[in-house]
Amino acid sequence: MWFAMRILIVEDEPRIADFLRGGLTAEGHFCVISDDGVTGLALALEGDFDLVLLDLMLPRMHGHEVCQQLRMSKINIPVIILTAMNSVDDVIAGLRMGADDYITKPFSFEELRARIAAVMRRNVAKPEKDEMLKFGRLAFDRESLRFTVDGQEINMTAKELAIIELLMSKPGTLFSRERILCNVWGLSVDPLTNVVDVYIGKIRKKIDRDGSSSVIETVRGMGYRLSNA
Repeated sequence: MWFAMRILIVEDEPRIADFLRGGLTAEGHFCVISDDGVTGLALALEGDFDLVLLDLMLPRMHGHEVCQQLRMSKINIPVIILTAMNSVDDVIAGLRMGADDYITKPFSFEELRARIAAVMRRNVAKPEKDEMLKFGRLAFDRESLRFTVDGQEINMTAKELAIIELLMSKPGTLFSRERILCNVWGLSVDPLTNVVDVYIGKIRKKIDRDGSSSVIETVRGMGYRLSNA
C-alpha cells in the first residue's frame, strides 16, 4: 500500500539526500533529513516517523549503531539501510542490528519504491497510528490532509499542516523551536531563524477565535504546545 508517510532520511551525502527527498516528496510523502548518526537517532527516537532510510557510513555514529540503538529502545519503525558496502557480511550485520531491508548504492528510484512497498507490506500487522487527530475544536485527517476547526475546513500550506500535525500528535507536550525545525524543515534551516515563530503566527490567525486565547500556547524561551482548546 502506497500511502502518505513521514520519512526520516539519515544520509550525509547532499546529492543523495536531495535525490531521495525530491522523489519521495513528489510521491506525496513528507521527508526530514539528518546528515549525521547522532542527530538521526535523536530524531527517530523523538519523531513520529513511518520509515527510516539509513546510510551506514555516517559522521558521529555508524548506521549499524543507530539501528541497534533504535531497536534497543523498542522503536519498531521500519528501517531500510542505504549502503555502498555490498559484501554479504555488511548486509548480514545490518539485518542483525534490526534493519528490515537494505538497498545498495547506486540505485534507481523505482527500486527504492519497490523496497519501501515491500517493507511496509510486511509491517501492516503492526499497530498503526491514528489517522484522525482531534483536540478540542481541531481535527486533522492524516489520510486526506484535511484540517478543520469546528467542522469548517481551513486552508493550510504544507508546512503549516506539518506543524499542526506535530502539535496535535501529542497535545500538551512542549515542542521546542529546534524540535519543530528538525521535524518540519529538517536540518537545512539555520537554527537561529525565526521561521517557526512566523509560521505559528500564521496558523494562529487561521484557527483562533476573535478575542479568545490562542489554542497554541507560547512558553517563553522554550517553545509551543496545544492548550485551552
